[in-house]
Amino acid sequence: MRIFLTAVLLFAVISTYAQELSYKANSNTRKLYSFLAESAKKGVLFGHQDDLAYGVGWKNKLGNSDVKLVTGDYPAVFGWDLGKIHQSQNLDSVEFDQIHQGIVYAYKMGGINTISWHTNNPVTEGNAWDKKETIKHILPGGSHHQKYVDKLDHLAKFIKQCKVGFHQIPIVFRPFHEHNGDWFWWGKPFCTEQEFIDLWRFTVDYLRKDKKLKNLIIAFSPDRSRLDLSNGKNQYLYGYPGDNYVDIIGLDDYWDVGHSHNQTPGEQQKLHLSESIALISQIALEKNKVAALTEAGKAGLESDNWFTNTLLNPIKNNGNPPGIAWMLVWRNANMNYFYVPYKGQKNEADFKEFEADPLTLFLGDIKNPYKKK
Repeated sequence: MRIFLTAVLLFAVISTYAQELSYKANSNTRKLYSFLAESAKKGVLFGHQDDLAYGVGWKNKLGNSDVKLVTGDYPAVFGWDLGKIHQSQNLDSVEFDQIHQGIVYAYKMGGINTISWHTNNPVTEGNAWDKKETIKHILPGGSHHQKYVDKLDHLAKFIKQCKVGFHQIPIVFRPFHEHNGDWFWWGKPFCTEQEFIDLWRFTVDYLRKDKKLKNLIIAFSPDRSRLDLSNGKNQYLYGYPGDNYVDIIGLDDYWDVGHSHNQTPGEQQKLHLSESIALISQIALEKNKVAALTEAGKAGLESDNWFTNTLLNPIKNNGNPPGIAWMLVWRNANMNYFYVPYKGQKNEADFKEFEADPLTLFLGDIKNPYKKK
């Protein structure tokens, strides 16, 4: 009941606000941000990582989608990753030319593009999971600062190329995600809180001011497994760089949806998912920003009715609407590693029911955010 009342109050108050970006973005990007704020009052956009790039049993077929093959509709949000942007393929062996084509394709359909960045360690050139002390060496004045700037230049060049005609495609950019964990080089054990904040601010300033990117919406996304919900707000805001450097109050939550290391009973996990969504919704309300479940999911979908029972019901328990603009599940690499059902998988019917629910918004359920009203 407490969660539901919080959500009702959120909806009542958020309706009086007009969320604004933290900087002077271009018109298409402002339109998208307003759309995300408005759509959060109606339902939750559904997203899928690498949806157009490959799926179970296929790849490199632009326009193909495991989500569409099962439900008949595309996701509304399309996730991509720019790890290894200086090479020809990203860390998941997707050609960057293919990612560019997918971003354009999604935009032309009226979809939303969001980009994560599993960037290599600038000091060692190991991958994102190479946890050698790094951040203090790549800040201005550090021994490897220029190497980091070079990575930002590659990133900015790619984002600048994401356009249709003269129109820059709006991008939800989600750097340094899950920073409160201990698995990436930018993680909490490997730097001070101030060093992380300095890195975030330098990165955003460089992209917006030096590289003059006006099409970025910046997402902040700690990991739920490292949050004690009894002190949720303080823990969530660890490393928060300030309202001028964040537009999306996000959360990556694999923990409450069946993570193998979480021994909490399933029904309690559902309550924790509802509480986590209420937490970020409340923080977003206080900061006049948009909230989102920026990553979630269960690889393999072993349990029955995962989408309706484990994911959707707890979201509904947070109220209607629940206060988040979108939720994104991870990628469909192959038959042993997938986050949405493929044709013939046992959760296919459940996923169709999930798509048909009025609360979930797929591409066919929304109007093009970039067109004039």
